[in-house]
Amino acid sequence: MNTPPQSAGAALFWTTAEPLLRDPAVTRSTMMGFPCLRANGAFFASVERATGHLIVKLPTTRVVELIAAGHAIPFAPNGRVFREWAAIPNPEPELWDDLLHEAHAFVAP
Repeated sequence: MNTPPQSAGAALFWTTAEPLLRDPAVTRSTMMGFPCLRANGAFFASVERATGHLIVKLPTTRVVELIAAGHAIPFAPNGRVFREWAAIPNPEPELWDDLLHEAHAFVAP
């Protein structure tokens, strides 16, 4: 039996987030109903329940780079594009780990 994509994405998200959660400034929360991570109160990463996509907050230029490279798609819940957020559809452990750390550094330098 194959694991549904959303379950695989959520499992990878929490596995990848585990080391970050050792930092007392990083906490679990929710953002627009999605499970997410915050650093010092600022949202920086989430997993979209319906798709299993990783959602990360990064500088707009970095989001554009990720989209152009084919690693991300625009994060546009309800049709509204969030410029500093990228949705990463492919559950690639190394990429997700790098992007979680990059997003964390972006909101909590």
